[in-house]
Amino acid sequence: MAEDGEWNRKGAVLSDVTAQKDYGVARDFIVLGIRAGKLEFRDGAVWGNPYLRILRRQLESYIAETLGSEYLIGAKSQAELRAIKKEITGLRAKLAGLEARKAAFERIAKA
Repeated sequence: MAEDGEWNRKGAVLSDVTAQKDYGVARDFIVLGIRAGKLEFRDGAVWGNPYLRILRRQLESYIAETLGSEYLIGAKSQAELRAIKKEITGLRAKLAGLEARKAAFERIAKA
């Protein structure tokens, strides 16, 4: 059983949709874990759309137990790689904007 404080800690809880995206598991896999008693959950809803909130720690141990630790390591690596690529893309866009502003100010300074 999880402590109540764990449900409030940043990054300790994720939705079933985020779990599907980050770990590549289906919602049915998560529901099977809940029914087996391996995963605790809480209901949530955003704009009337229901979702399941689950603890990351329990999900990772359930995935390692069921699908293997190699699968878990690979899924976490893929998620981290996706986040890094997204950040690099954002930084490139920001750099391009700054370069354009720099060029504009250099034109003004020369005039």
